[in-house]
Amino acid sequence: MKMTDTQRRVRRAALLAGAAVALAMPAMVPVHAVAQEAGALEEIVVTGSRIRAPNLVSTSPVTAVTGEDIKAQGVTRVEDLVNSLPQAFAAQGGQVSNGSTGTATVNLRGLGSSRTLVLIDGRRLMPGDPSVPSPDLNFIPSSLVQRVDVNTGGASAVYGSDAIAGVVNFIMERDFEGVRVDVQHGFYMHHNENDDVQSIIRAKSASASVPTDFAVPDSNVTDGEQSEATLVIGANSADGKGNVTAYAGYREIKAVLQGDRDFSACSLNSGDVFTCGGSGTAYPARFGNWVVDPAGPGNTFRARNASTDVYNFGPTNYYQRPDERYVLGAFAHYEIQPWADVYADVMYMDDRSIYQIAPGGIFAGTFSVNCDNPFMTPTQQQQLCGANAGTQNNFTGTIARRNIEGGGRQGDMRHSAYRFVTGVRGDITDEWNYDAYLQYGATSFNRAQTGFFQTQKIRNALIARRDANGNIVCQAAIDGSDTSCVPYNIFKIGGVTQEALDYLETPSYATGNTEEMILSASLAGDLTNYGVVSPFATSGVGVAFGIEYRSEYLDSASDYTAAAGLLNGSGGASLPVEGDFDTKEIYGEIRIPLVEDKPFAQSLELDAGFRYSEYSSVGSTDAYKAGLIWSPVSDLRFRGSFQRAVRAPNILELYDPQVVQLDGSTDPCAGLSAGDALVARCAQAFGLTAAQVLAIEENPASQYNGQNGGNPNLDPETSDTYSIGVVLTPEFAPGLTVSFDYFDIKVEDYISGIGADLIISRCLETLDPYFCGLVNRDANGSLWLSDQGYITNTTLNTGSLKTTGIDVNIDYSLDLEDVGLNNAGSLAFTMAGTWLDTLKTQPLPNDKAYDCTGYYGTVCGTPNPEWRHKARLTWTTPITGLTLSTQWRYYSKAELDATSDQPGLNNPAQVAGTDLKLGTQNYFDATITYQFLESYTLRIGANNIFDRDPPLTGSANCPTGPCNGNTWPQVYQDAMGRYVFVGLTAKY
Repeated sequence: MKMTDTQRRVRRAALLAGAAVALAMPAMVPVHAVAQEAGALEEIVVTGSRIRAPNLVSTSPVTAVTGEDIKAQGVTRVEDLVNSLPQAFAAQGGQVSNGSTGTATVNLRGLGSSRTLVLIDGRRLMPGDPSVPSPDLNFIPSSLVQRVDVNTGGASAVYGSDAIAGVVNFIMERDFEGVRVDVQHGFYMHHNENDDVQSIIRAKSASASVPTDFAVPDSNVTDGEQSEATLVIGANSADGKGNVTAYAGYREIKAVLQGDRDFSACSLNSGDVFTCGGSGTAYPARFGNWVVDPAGPGNTFRARNASTDVYNFGPTNYYQRPDERYVLGAFAHYEIQPWADVYADVMYMDDRSIYQIAPGGIFAGTFSVNCDNPFMTPTQQQQLCGANAGTQNNFTGTIARRNIEGGGRQGDMRHSAYRFVTGVRGDITDEWNYDAYLQYGATSFNRAQTGFFQTQKIRNALIARRDANGNIVCQAAIDGSDTSCVPYNIFKIGGVTQEALDYLETPSYATGNTEEMILSASLAGDLTNYGVVSPFATSGVGVAFGIEYRSEYLDSASDYTAAAGLLNGSGGASLPVEGDFDTKEIYGEIRIPLVEDKPFAQSLELDAGFRYSEYSSVGSTDAYKAGLIWSPVSDLRFRGSFQRAVRAPNILELYDPQVVQLDGSTDPCAGLSAGDALVARCAQAFGLTAAQVLAIEENPASQYNGQNGGNPNLDPETSDTYSIGVVLTPEFAPGLTVSFDYFDIKVEDYISGIGADLIISRCLETLDPYFCGLVNRDANGSLWLSDQGYITNTTLNTGSLKTTGIDVNIDYSLDLEDVGLNNAGSLAFTMAGTWLDTLKTQPLPNDKAYDCTGYYGTVCGTPNPEWRHKARLTWTTPITGLTLSTQWRYYSKAELDATSDQPGLNNPAQVAGTDLKLGTQNYFDATITYQFLESYTLRIGANNIFDRDPPLTGSANCPTGPCNGNTWPQVYQDAMGRYVFVGLTAKY
């Protein structure tokens, strides 16, 4: 029977409403229950399939988060919402400073953000940054998110490359009518009461050469404000066939410094007990084994004390980066004919974020000072140069000095991105529908770095003499090699001038672009009327197939200063890169109801899919899937699936130039003393004498060099995903849904570097020439004093990744009147948890894999708890409009990877009593929501209401980037303390 236009619109409205209800449940509820309640609902589409079908449930687990949950958590950053899910692991985000790209990414199952596909309404979100070409969640306006579907496990057969670990699908609010204003403001309230760390800081202050470097912050701090405002305006066409929903939003996040928290106010050294550490690039200046004496009179040297002449670089680092974002966009559609609904999306974002790390200066390296430098006193010249004092000979050795006068090094990062989609879709007949669209997305990136000295200018400014007029000037100004040179007087306290800083400090700039274009067309239908029906079922076979073309382009470049690696302390040269690829794809899916309404088989359904891809970069790939759902009775459903997924290497993995930059966090051969068993091992591994090994200087900041870069000969990654699950909706407990899903994902030929820390650890463990040959020591035996010392860690098709575990989801709703509590309202409980069984990495083919489940450290990286969950209890009170909600976030302990007996992890040199274990963590949140005057909803809440401190890690096991402020803030959210928020929604 033909439907009228009105009936079609009713059906579609019911479809959207029913799917939202069904998928909002953490476990997949049998959708037929929702269909019966919706009445008009006939067809449903879930994330993970392009086939619309009655009663469809995904064969692989889908967890959904509703817009209400987003508001209840008080988030202004979408990343904070996604990262709270137990399937998500730490990635780029707002609490990364050193090593930040200014973006926010998602990392499902711990397999990496490059293996997680992000969608907006089932269509790809383009890459967000040229340095890490993964989608940027900052692009998503949180107030417009209707729900978030997380489909874990390979999904390449449905969505294409990058869906190795799964898919995060943001379903946006559309067809809105009226005006809505959402405003929210939040801030951190923290009480600094970590007496142990405060005692450590005070002890260090008492012994430090510059006591003021080590200060305990105020007892109570209120900071890190986050504000967001969004305006949504929607209107339907006069004939009811179309709608335009437009939005505009602004977000501002203010900085938090590490110095404002006692547990991050100094960089903690690993050991038997925590101590405050610091950088050997300190203030005042170091010249070989001498330092300018801070005790005065201001221009004298004394012997350097390596334990006390250090700089506390922690306090000036950002714990939370400041961020300012504007978003603007619109979603529109109009039904020209029942078979032609034209649509368009336009979305725009402008985001500016700033990272800040400690002041730069002259980082410990080999430099020269002339022995007749007029800034030095005769005594200083004698101490530094001996018999050469007062001559034109040079002292050449380690020189270091922190630029405390110039302030922190900053990177001002701006991403401007836009995305538009235009297409047409419709129902050709009652059985067949189609969708065809063009999508284009682009991101432009600009970064300005400040606070860095140029290395050659340092060399010029340290060689100073008097000119013919008796003025102290640079030798470079006298001989004309650099007439702008201003001498740098670091031989006395207070000798630095602004003119010298203006000469030495050299800003640098970088730009980049990413572009993605997609042309797609698909056709889906139901074959019931064609007689393609199982003899044991009444529903027919559903199919979907289509074609897709996708192209990607990336370029990035820095100015000459950065590209040539001329900036001191910048981590290495930033070379230009440019590349592109395209792919042509054809795909198909089929859903076959095998048995329906039979004894022990209320339903038995098979689905399968296949995608063929032809890449200009790596050739052809195949992805496919097969799944089975069996429901023996109405309240029990079993599901299982197999998926072969692929991921083609991205442009950076293919074409990124090889360059020496900061990479590893350990050198087991540095800082050894006579009698240490490692001395002989290091000498044997690297062809050194014992004396040369003992002379290798340790980097107090635990930062070492690696040579990184791409590889144009890479092959695609492939993965196999198995999942088996059960969904329970028992009749004896109405409103209860429980699901258990086992997952097993293995990635072969995964694209990565081996890892600098693993390379040197494996070298010393095995003396394998392959691993030892990747360690290149400079003339001093160092891996950090110059760019001639580094570990080769370029991109390869290495070994494999594997993860297994069980997802547990519980959803329960109860009207309290049903248990005899009249006029008491209702309760709703949801819980999503993941038990991580294995998280294995095989560094190279045929190599022994190591398992990071329950571990963290320099090899395993961020903590990987065996069990993690979030649970929310919501009470809809009998008071009209008033709802109370509380949430419990739990993380089981994580142990130091170096303590494991696994060959790939065991590393006695990294074992420190302070870092042995990160204990169990519990965070509790609460929200009050009150709707009043029909149009207004007020939200007041607090996350981490007990202001729990995060677990702490010493610098030896705290890799730069994900470990920030002695902890892992992208894992342990709200590590900065209690987060209080208030929000208001007004609808007109």
